[in-house]
Amino acid sequence: MADTAVNRTAGRKKPIPPRFTKKSKLKLSEYLKNMATPEIEAEVALAPKEASFDRLKLEDLLKRRFFYDQSFSIYGGVTGLYDFGPMGCALKANMIQEWRKHFILEEGMLEVDCTSLTPEPVLKASGHVDRFADWMVKDLKTGECFRADHLIKNAAEKIMSDKKADEATKHALQDVLARLEGFDDKDMHEVITKFNFKSPSTGNDLTPPIAFNLMFPTQIGPTGDFKAYLRPETAQGIFVNFKRLLEFNQGKLPFAAAQIGLGFRNEISPRQGLIRVREFTMCEIEHFVDPSDKSFAKFKKVHSYPMLLFSACNQMDGQPAQTMTIGEAVEKGIVANETLGYYMARTHKYLVKVGVDPRRLRFRQHLGNEMAHYAQDCWDAEILTSYGWIECVGNADRSCYDLTQHSKTTNVKLVAEKKLPEPKTVNVVEAVPNMALLGKEFKKDAKRFLALRPLVAPIKCSVLPISANERLNPIIEAVREELARYDLSYRVDDSAGSIGRRYARTDEIGIPFGVTVDFESEKLPWTVTLRHAESM
Repeated sequence: MADTAVNRTAGRKKPIPPRFTKKSKLKLSEYLKNMATPEIEAEVALAPKEASFDRLKLEDLLKRRFFYDQSFSIYGGVTGLYDFGPMGCALKANMIQEWRKHFILEEGMLEVDCTSLTPEPVLKASGHVDRFADWMVKDLKTGECFRADHLIKNAAEKIMSDKKADEATKHALQDVLARLEGFDDKDMHEVITKFNFKSPSTGNDLTPPIAFNLMFPTQIGPTGDFKAYLRPETAQGIFVNFKRLLEFNQGKLPFAAAQIGLGFRNEISPRQGLIRVREFTMCEIEHFVDPSDKSFAKFKKVHSYPMLLFSACNQMDGQPAQTMTIGEAVEKGIVANETLGYYMARTHKYLVKVGVDPRRLRFRQHLGNEMAHYAQDCWDAEILTSYGWIECVGNADRSCYDLTQHSKTTNVKLVAEKKLPEPKTVNVVEAVPNMALLGKEFKKDAKRFLALRPLVAPIKCSVLPISANERLNPIIEAVREELARYDLSYRVDDSAGSIGRRYARTDEIGIPFGVTVDFESEKLPWTVTLRHAESM
């Protein structure tokens, strides 16, 4: 069992240029030219020539018109916490609504809403308790805390942009930045000592790096014995519900589950406004697929979609990002498989749809030293901003790591079954029920259903092919696309069993309408049978 995750993360800044100062007012292309790195020089050509930006004015506008403001501002505010006002709330709601339409409705995903409070054993199994940490250094005199890798990056970039700095130092710092993602505490301490980096606020010396876990601990109940955390990601709620989701999907792979909800990360020193915060909304998808077949039925729809890809090879060779179709990237093995490639293309389409300039959008592949040991391939969608390249979406083939860890801890099998290519003959003892007697006994349970108004029904329409014959597939796909176009949630039930049993299953969960596709539907023009549950 493998799962491919498309994660909305807490926008982690990548090692490119130093930030604009609040007073900066210059063209982005001119700003980039001040940097000496080959990667930045290559990106200059991609930046619109007329681009200019005054971040201070934008922040003033957004706060003055109450798009957002710092939380508890009348008490002095808390860094990393923000409240959305009427305009910001509406903007955020519109983006989420479009995300739900673009992914959940159009792809027929299963949406869940899991609790933010997460028991410690769950996050212990996932590795968050032991490894979800950043390296932190402190000002020896004031005690002010800094994230070590950010301090190194910012200090290195400042030296590299200084024309008076010698070339040997610049070259050494370039090498540091290229390897920084894979540094441990000893590596970072060595760099800080070697280049004599100080506290950016006071110029004081710094402590050696120490690990700081980013999760917010809490307790459930009055005794304090039941330890828990506020979830750092929404994915674990999906993983622990895998068995129920698989049952809901009639035991079939592939399927995708999605969740929209809050994540919490106790960032060491959030200093970039809304980019790095301690509480934020995540939109996350986990796509579960047979690890022996990661093809994607709809991949042909995005095969020719062009994207700017910054592969690991290009990064290591000092080459710029390249534009190519996602089909070409998969065929050349740059992107691991069709499933991952499909979600990368769909993510790109969504970001452009909500207003991201495609000229400032790229997908950067994780280097070997920054990719989790269990991951097959990882690509971050990054946007070029006044802070540099900012990660806004993570696309990763996580293999079956999470399901395996939770299965080992709980002794619950989180697996799916598939038919063998060649049937095997086994001896069985069969119990044949007396249907006449059972029918009388269970007659009272013959008809059981939920009567929900279409306005509030979780799923508006079921799509029920009369047969698994592939001849019906084009009609089923056309019905799916039409329902998605009108924002109508649907569920395709092509499982084995009579059409009557499938009607009963859809009635039980309150699906008010059903579309039946049969062999009469093949006649041109295509027709289907519409069923209203409550009128039957």
